[in-house]
Amino acid sequence: MTILITIIHVIVCLFLIGVVLLQSGKSGDLAAAFGGQGSQTAFGPRGAASVLSRATTWSAIIFMVTSITLSIFAARKSGPTSVLSGVKPSQTQSKPQTSAPAAPPTVPQDQAPKQK
Repeated sequence: MTILITIIHVIVCLFLIGVVLLQSGKSGDLAAAFGGQGSQTAFGPRGAASVLSRATTWSAIIFMVTSITLSIFAARKSGPTSVLSGVKPSQTQSKPQTSAPAAPPTVPQDQAPKQK
């Protein structure tokens, strides 16, 4: 399946290159790039789409769909990956407390100070 989609992708890619190169530019001179006299046609109303314009649109859509499909297939083949997939989790070991806090000294009842 991947090979078939790759072949379709390459064919559509070559077709898209050819169709784009065959189209004539709108206001194609250098002055139009800097807002020259041809700016009205760039932002004005457009006529009906030509055959080349429709072919460009559909080949671009097919190109995008095959690109997304191939990237999904590549992700499924390699499995889920993450930036942290190669990092081993650190083993946190709790160390037993070596010395307990000293308890306050106990005073026998007979020596305890009497409260008034």
